[in-house]
Amino acid sequence: MSTPQRTPVEKLDYEKARDELAEVVRALEVGGLGLDESVALWERGESLARRCEQQLAGARERVEQVLAESEPESDS
Repeated sequence: MSTPQRTPVEKLDYEKARDELAEVVRALEVGGLGLDESVALWERGESLARRCEQQLAGARERVEQVLAESEPESDS
C-alpha cells in the first residue's frame, strides 16, 4: 500500500478499484500506521468506494437499457 505512484482513482476499472479498496480496508484493520498515513488511506478508500459505486451504477443503467430495448412493445 505504500506505493508512492498510484493510479488515479478515476482511471481504475471496477475490478482494480475493488481490489485496491480491499487492500486499504485490510491495512486499516491491521493498524500500526501513523495518523497521517491512516487518514490518507481512508481518503483513498472513500474515493475507491465512490468509483466502484459509479461503475456499478453505470453497469446497472446499461443493463436496464438493454432490457428495456428488448421488451416487446404492448399495443394497449
